[in-house]
Amino acid sequence: MASIEKVPMLAEGYEKLTADLKTLRAERPKVVDAIEEARAHGDLSENAEYHAAKERQGQIEAQIAELEDKISRAQIIDPASLSGDKIVFGATVTLLDEDDKPVTYQIVGQTEADAKKGRISYSSPLARALISKKVGDEIEVTVPAGDKFYLVEKIQFI
Repeated sequence: MASIEKVPMLAEGYEKLTADLKTLRAERPKVVDAIEEARAHGDLSENAEYHAAKERQGQIEAQIAELEDKISRAQIIDPASLSGDKIVFGATVTLLDEDDKPVTYQIVGQTEADAKKGRISYSSPLARALISKKVGDEIEVTVPAGDKFYLVEKIQFI
């Protein structure tokens, strides 16, 4: 029997997924109504409104199934409850780049990642290189722009 892989995420990521699911479920009846209305226009073979509504219905159902799957496998992690001297999921890490310029990232779930806000997915190359490192460790990461070197300056669980 295959084990079900948990999807780590922060509480706010879980809340966003459940809100997205609620929105999609609310859209379901509207799409069904649009299909019925388009069907009433007659010949379905040349009915663009009907085909667009059916396509949207398929997209909604696929998104709902994907969200329900992620929510059912969610493992909510509260960074404030974590501690230790190693970098783990949920940690906020301050790094020094090659120019000794500090950069800060929080390691989060895939659905919560937003590099502009300093939130990187645990599956990203940088996060994978950081996991289990300690303050003072040096890391090398290969990114599309080339190799980057960082020094772990600070680990926080906030």
